[in-house]
Amino acid sequence: MTNWPESVADPHADTTRYQPPAAQGVRRPAVPTFRVLGPLEIRDGDGAPVSPTRRKQRVLLALLLLRAGHVVRTDEIIDALWGGSPPVSALANLHTYVSGLRQLLDRAAATGEPRPRTMPGGYQLDLRPGERDADVFESLAGEGRRALAESRPATAAECLDRALGLWRGTVLHDMDRADWLLPFAVRLEEARLTAVEDQMTARLALGHHAELTSELTELITRHPLRERLWGHLLVALHRSGSQQRAIEAYGRLRRLLKAELGVRPGPQVRQIFEAILSGDAASDTASSVDITRPDVVRPAQLPAAPAPFVGRTEHLRRLDKLIERAADTDPVQMVTCVISGPAGVGKSTLAAYWAHRVAGRYPDGQLYVNLRGFDPAARAKTPTEAVRGFLEALNLAPEQIPATLDAQAALYRSRLAGRRILVVLDNARDAEQVRPLLPGSSTAAVVVTSRNRLTPLLAVDGAHPLALDLFTRDEARALLTRRLGAERTEAEPHATEEVITACARLPLALGIAAARADHSGSSLRGIAAELGDATSRLDALNGGDAVSEVRAVFSWSYSALTSPAARLFRLLGQHVGPDISTAAAASLAGQPIPQVRLSLDELVRINLVVQHVPGRYSSHDLLRAYAADLTESTNGRAAARADVTRLMDHYTHTAHTAARLLRPHQDPIPLPLGPAAAGANPERPADLKAAMAWLTAEHPVLLATIRRADGAGFDRHAWQLAWCLDTFLTRQGHWHDLIVTWRAARDTAGRLGDLVAQAHAYRNLAHAQALLGRYTEAHADYDRALELYAEGGSLTGQARTHLQLGVVWERQGRHDLAVGHDQQALALYRAAGHLRGEADALNAVGWDFAQLGDYGQALVHCEQALDVHLRTGNRHGAAHTWDSVGFACHRLGEQERAVECFRQAIGLFRELRDRYNEADSTAHLGDACHAAGDTVGARTAWTLARNILEDLEHPDAERLRARLETV
Repeated sequence: MTNWPESVADPHADTTRYQPPAAQGVRRPAVPTFRVLGPLEIRDGDGAPVSPTRRKQRVLLALLLLRAGHVVRTDEIIDALWGGSPPVSALANLHTYVSGLRQLLDRAAATGEPRPRTMPGGYQLDLRPGERDADVFESLAGEGRRALAESRPATAAECLDRALGLWRGTVLHDMDRADWLLPFAVRLEEARLTAVEDQMTARLALGHHAELTSELTELITRHPLRERLWGHLLVALHRSGSQQRAIEAYGRLRRLLKAELGVRPGPQVRQIFEAILSGDAASDTASSVDITRPDVVRPAQLPAAPAPFVGRTEHLRRLDKLIERAADTDPVQMVTCVISGPAGVGKSTLAAYWAHRVAGRYPDGQLYVNLRGFDPAARAKTPTEAVRGFLEALNLAPEQIPATLDAQAALYRSRLAGRRILVVLDNARDAEQVRPLLPGSSTAAVVVTSRNRLTPLLAVDGAHPLALDLFTRDEARALLTRRLGAERTEAEPHATEEVITACARLPLALGIAAARADHSGSSLRGIAAELGDATSRLDALNGGDAVSEVRAVFSWSYSALTSPAARLFRLLGQHVGPDISTAAAASLAGQPIPQVRLSLDELVRINLVVQHVPGRYSSHDLLRAYAADLTESTNGRAAARADVTRLMDHYTHTAHTAARLLRPHQDPIPLPLGPAAAGANPERPADLKAAMAWLTAEHPVLLATIRRADGAGFDRHAWQLAWCLDTFLTRQGHWHDLIVTWRAARDTAGRLGDLVAQAHAYRNLAHAQALLGRYTEAHADYDRALELYAEGGSLTGQARTHLQLGVVWERQGRHDLAVGHDQQALALYRAAGHLRGEADALNAVGWDFAQLGDYGQALVHCEQALDVHLRTGNRHGAAHTWDSVGFACHRLGEQERAVECFRQAIGLFRELRDRYNEADSTAHLGDACHAAGDTVGARTAWTLARNILEDLEHPDAERLRARLETV
């Protein structure tokens, strides 16, 4: 017999019948003084409204309220008040607004000090607990979520009803939808919808399935892609005896997701559906309802728990007490702790161990990132890279992630709103690297480790300090005993103490010493003598700091390696990426993979590298610095350059193979690759899926390699790698990376003196600028590209540039200029005998005619282009042309044909993972549906397109937002 999943079962653990609080006589919390969950309001202690009436003063108050507890810079306020055109008197006017606001707030709720406060560079509004309705909402929603987790649905329903009762409309809907407001509005709206879903869970658990059916149906109409609501509806229908309606509802969901997103329902909804199909009525005796959010990933990114772990008892107690006290005394404030101390003292070990200990308190997941703040090669991870990694771990594809850090951080906070999640930020350099990674939710906790005290984070953000120092001698002895066994340490107590002294009680040094003793089987006396020789040889002990101690231990650990492993360890100091694959290490060493794998295994055993995921290796930053020093002192300059050349060839040749798989119809690379250096063994991705997997895994490594090539005399490699990454970065939405790579390629092409390569770099740099809406910069780079292509005699280069200029002018609304460039491109491609380019230009000219209202000429040109693209198998060109044909048909009133054309385009763009053009064609599909009278289809398509464009931070999103508001 098939058991029903818990998400379908009808629980009986908490049978209290839930009633709205008013019916039970439950007292609602005091009305907050400041209201943002609807139109802006302030109420005094008696509940009387005292809100400002002047628009700019209301904007000022709203901005300070949304950023309460943080300094809002003067320039940010002026930009919010006047946009890009502030008057000369803006600063004086601002002082007047602030003064008036202080008088108003003093009447509303006197605090004994002026609010807002004047701070260096801006203003700050401090609030007391419960003064802002958004804080009360999040606190009540979190309380309701905790009650659900503890199987108390009646309490959960009460808390969630009180929370949702605070909403009076959309966030600050009386304000303009300005850039400063959008991130906060999105985060709070997502939190509201999550609370609604939690409320549905609680009410289902209380047996209210019959009355919920119509409510859920209405909610799904407004939010058709929230699978959790669909799961609730299936359960409600099933429990109401409407199994057939539940099956039909699942079918609607499946068709919707397939048509709009190209995916099938998530595993939780599928599990509910399969349970309903099994018809096991006995399932209603199961104990609980827990319909989770199937679209939310629960990351589990913590590194392996350190074993063995010894000591730090007091530090662990303080960390435990911190989160317990915060939960009791301040349900609104997020807990942040900074563990600081010298290198090698065990900050990361303590954070990882404690995080594993308390992971059960954070059922929504654990996020972890190594920020590499003190990387010896100055390759600290930027906040943008870190937050993008977190967003991808939370199930966002790279192309869904906004381009700017502010927007990324806002989306990150929205994703974590109300979730009980633990965030570990390891090896941070400074507060600015950390701040964008702090969740905004009181349900989250953050642990930061750093060699820096991060005083600004303590002073401004309310983080709690936890200083970590060297082991006590007892703790050091306990570590050696746990690693080596009591028999060995008790048999040689004097040698044990000598090892502890030589290692300066530094946990990292002690761990490496224990690994050496364990691996070699030497006596502790021999280890102590060996360690003494090493410190004397390197004169490290006279340095008097912890880093010197570690370098001494590294030296004797390195000296115990076999010759192949020692050579590989030195070579790894030449690598610039955050980690390295086995295949890349083999090319770096110029050896077969099986041989290199043996050396890597040896390095792992002796703790000189870590295999953090299968087949990829990294090492502590101090170890990498030590390896780099060894390279300089051991390898000659010529040998070192040969080693790096093999590595450059490995990445360039592999990336070229991957690029050709992503875009098989593109022209050959203008700077052809020569044979790979002897000993290099590039990888050969077999298909598009393998190519994407390799590029995704090596993306940060390849960017670092381009930077290294640009600055180390490998100009040709830098240019070729930029060309190889262009399609991947463009389609995945990594447009800022695209600009960086093509700027490097432009500079290297100049040094190489290759006119066509320079022109190509300028053209692709312009394309990247245009993708981000930087049209002035794009036009300047396109003009320079045309000059260089003409000077170099490249007809196809000039044609492609004119074609891209046509796109830029079309996006700027100048179709008269666009058609001129596209016609020039068509003539140049025909002169060059370039058939695929001619088809691209035919489509572009046809599109221009359509924009100018000549739909007959549009179809003539586009249908010619489509015929060539289909014959040559150019799927990307065909996708663009299907869209153009659909647009012309739409304008001619042939909506059925238009819809089919747009669906063809969307399918191809989705296969090619071209998110921007998928959004463009989806918007056109919405236009055709609307013209055919299908308002629901139109809104669905426009919403999907708008969401993609907002994720990409493309200016076209505003046009779709406006369209949705009018329909």
